[in-house]
Amino acid sequence: MKTALIIGANGGIGAALVAELAASDSYDRIIAAARSKPDPLQSNVEYHPIDIADPASIEAAATAIEAPLIRVIVATGILHDEGGGPERSLRDLDAERLAHLFAVNTIGPALVLKHFAPLLARDAPAAIACISARVGSISDNRLGGWYGYRASKAALNQMVRTAAIELARTRPQAVCVALHPGTVDTGLSKPFQRGVPAEKLFTPKHSAERLLAVLDALAPAQSGRIFAWDGAEIAP
Repeated sequence: MKTALIIGANGGIGAALVAELAASDSYDRIIAAARSKPDPLQSNVEYHPIDIADPASIEAAATAIEAPLIRVIVATGILHDEGGGPERSLRDLDAERLAHLFAVNTIGPALVLKHFAPLLARDAPAAIACISARVGSISDNRLGGWYGYRASKAALNQMVRTAAIELARTRPQAVCVALHPGTVDTGLSKPFQRGVPAEKLFTPKHSAERLLAVLDALAPAQSGRIFAWDGAEIAP
């Protein structure tokens, strides 16, 4: 069976990815994973609980979901919440806040790689991807600020790169990449949309369509890299 799994499926880009897959005839089985069951949930989509900040829930889901998988996308992430927004300067850094950002943006996706990469199809094309961000690029950082978000996404990119090297040894047809969705009209970007041109502010549906198209076009030789919604590679 051709099985696709979206983690972080109860809103924003994740929900849009599930909707695109559910409307496609390319998959026999689609699994939506999130802390709570998406509402509504398409009739041809299964639900499995995963809390990206809870390592035990990630491991439990990997045990419950049968291999092989041909698509796994981690569509989770945090930029701001009730704990505060992105830091503007060094004086804003807070240890607890930084730890939370890394738990959600880096450690959780890394544990998904740990538990779900072994479930990828061994002798067929497959892909596992994590939603990252252009601001996670160290070489592209010219504005500063957003310390925790930038650093946690840069660390995620390194996790993806390292996992891709290991994965190639056992699954030479697999792709493991980080994806930049652009600026998407979701709760994550809502407070920071001022000044974004209308043509650069994407709907979740448009972003999902582009990300799936990019992922489908990648070859194993491109594994370990970071790609934007338009297919352009982003420097680490």
